[in-house]
Amino acid sequence: MRIALAGAGAFGLKHLDALSRIEGVEIAAIASRTMEQAREVAQKYGAPLATTDLDEVLGSDVDAVILCTPTQMHAAQSIAALRAGKHVQVEIPLADRWSDAAEVAEVARATGLTCMVGHTRRFNPSHQWLHQRIVAGELSLQHMDVQTFFFRRSNINALGQPRSWVDNLLWHHAAHTVDLFAYQSGERIVDAHVMAGPPHPELKIPMDMSIQLRSESGKLCTLALSFNNDGPLGTFFRYICDNGTYIARYDDLFTGRDDVVDVTKVAVSMDGIELQDREFIGAIREGRPPNSSIESVLDCYRILGRLQEQLDA
Repeated sequence: MRIALAGAGAFGLKHLDALSRIEGVEIAAIASRTMEQAREVAQKYGAPLATTDLDEVLGSDVDAVILCTPTQMHAAQSIAALRAGKHVQVEIPLADRWSDAAEVAEVARATGLTCMVGHTRRFNPSHQWLHQRIVAGELSLQHMDVQTFFFRRSNINALGQPRSWVDNLLWHHAAHTVDLFAYQSGERIVDAHVMAGPPHPELKIPMDMSIQLRSESGKLCTLALSFNNDGPLGTFFRYICDNGTYIARYDDLFTGRDDVVDVTKVAVSMDGIELQDREFIGAIREGRPPNSSIESVLDCYRILGRLQEQLDA
């Protein structure tokens, strides 16, 4: 399977590393913002095509495209790729407006192609371990308490390099938790509220945010987000269940008393990105909807749209 990657930044490189460990996959093209970066990354991963033009990639014989481009480009590029006959995995978030997310879903339905959104938390071994036990009835989620903390008072990426776009707490980082809460509870979110702190004077985005969610049966999610946190960075999930408390830190899992939970046998890899890419490729090969298909995550973006309306008001 010939895979193209658009957006060879910090997260794009994680996908390329993951793809290089999957059998039967050829990294066929790299599209990036500068030709220098595209050529450098293409040479490293053996891709025959390096370009700054996504249309050139879509006109080639690649089977699928992984989009790791700036958030504001995701919806339009997903639509362009689908209309060009390419399967698409678009990194989270699918869009930064509900109307754009709904349009991508409509085009995906019309083309019948695989369209998957990179909701990585569904694939991290820590969250998979919990999901399996929730589905089996061994655990019932009561309250998910989540902290998403970064230190981003200047516009730099995870590699410490200047960003060409501005990240967003609501549409990007909250999307992980909104979707995961619905996925782990097995219920629709029926109530959602948000409060935001003052915007950054230059970035023009809220730097702090608090979100509260409630599911159909009354399960709760409390989410705190900050770009002002000068301390441990990342997202930390506390699952308060009827039969135990667990803390997920990316691919690792601990009990509420900080004892390590062995998740090494949950999947074929301990890398959530690799598991995500394996699911994308497997779904294409098998002609089935992937976990984290656009249809399965679409309600998350409806909720984010409601929260954005609250902030706008």
